[in-house]
Amino acid sequence: MRVEIWTDIACPWCYVGKARFERALDGFAHRAQVEVVHRSFELDPSFPKGETVRVLSMLAKKYGMSEEQARQGEARLKENADGEGLGYVTEGRDSGNTFDMHRLLHLAKDRGRQDALIDGLYRGNFAEEESLFGDAERLVAIAVAAGLDEAETRAVLVDPEKYAADVRADEREAAELGANGVPFFVLDRRYGVSGAQPVEVFAQALQQAWDAQPRLTPVTAVAGAGEAGVCGPDGCAVPPRDGS
Repeated sequence: MRVEIWTDIACPWCYVGKARFERALDGFAHRAQVEVVHRSFELDPSFPKGETVRVLSMLAKKYGMSEEQARQGEARLKENADGEGLGYVTEGRDSGNTFDMHRLLHLAKDRGRQDALIDGLYRGNFAEEESLFGDAERLVAIAVAAGLDEAETRAVLVDPEKYAADVRADEREAAELGANGVPFFVLDRRYGVSGAQPVEVFAQALQQAWDAQPRLTPVTAVAGAGEAGVCGPDGCAVPPRDGS
C-alpha cells in the first residue's frame, strides 16, 4: 500500500502531522508493506527567492491579526509540537521560498533518503534558530547529514531546472486531487486525509485503506483438469515425459 503526503517545509502543521501519522503507522499491523512518498506543495510559490520575512510579521499580515495574536498562535503550535516530542522555536524564525528544498527532496527520493531529508529540513526550520532560507550552505549541510552526496546536492542547487518539473508535477497533481492545503495524505489513491489529524484518525484511515484493497481469491483446482504448471524465481518445473 502506498501513502503519498503533500507537504511544505514552511507548514508547521505538516511538521506535527508527520509525527502523528508516523505514530499511527508504527502501530499498524501491516507497516512493513506500506510505502510512504513525500510530494511537493508550495504554500506561497510567488514568494521571491532569496528574500525572507519574520514569521510573526508574515502571519499578522496574512491573517489580519496583531503580532501578539500571531505570537499566541505560535505558542499553541508549540504545545502541539511538544505533545509529539518535537522541538519548536516560537520567536525569531523566518520564512521564505521553499522551491529549492522541494527540488532537493526529489533528489533525496531518487537516492532513497527522502524521509531523512524532510526530517532534517523540518528540524532546521522549526526547532533551530538559525535561518533555513536564503542560505545554500545550510541546505547543503542538512542534505549531507541526511545522507546525500555534497557535490550532487550543490549541482542541484545551482541548476534551477533540476527536478523543477517534478515539483511542478506534484503541485498539479495536488490540484487535480482537490488539495488546497497541507498536509494532505492520500492512501492508496482511495482515501484522502487533510490536516494534522489525531493519531487515531490516521490509524483508522490506514486500516480502512488496507481493508479496501482488492484481494485475489484462490480458485480450487478441479479434479482431472490437467497439470497446473508454474514458474518461479528458481526457474520452471519441467513435467516428466510419459514413460520416463
